[in-house]
Amino acid sequence: MKILLIASAVGLLAVAGYAFLRSRAPEGTLSGPVSYVIDGDTIVVQAGGSGSVHVRLIGINTPEIAHYGKPGECYGMRASTITRRLALGRQVVLEVGRERHDRYGRLLAYVQVVGGPADLERALLARGAARTLAIAPNIDRAVLYDRLERAARQARRGLWGACR
Repeated sequence: MKILLIASAVGLLAVAGYAFLRSRAPEGTLSGPVSYVIDGDTIVVQAGGSGSVHVRLIGINTPEIAHYGKPGECYGMRASTITRRLALGRQVVLEVGRERHDRYGRLLAYVQVVGGPADLERALLARGAARTLAIAPNIDRAVLYDRLERAARQARRGLWGACR
């Protein structure tokens, strides 16, 4: 009897855990308008029934803006402004990464701006507003992104010309 009770409890926990993970990990793609740009590589999207979703762009890292009493990095505000101009208020399609969330709970996704850049990360790299950041398993575009960063660096675009 005791073994049956334990087995039932373990089964229920497994089902609950699976349901929780499924609720936190949207399949495939989501879409919605960008309601807020937190910084150059983090946006907030109103994703239909999911409500507002904090989205961390996959494959890139922009310089930090000033926050929590820490000073911002060179080109941080400019990178945020570029992301704002390209995406704020616009409809986006999110291609969710293999690893779906980062340690802060943000959804990890590649971002396509409808009527704008087909790959927001690529646009930021080409303008010199971001560096590459390849973290497995979300490395599908790492080689392309590395080439774009090198080209921007060689041309001294964006942060590569403005920052030492």
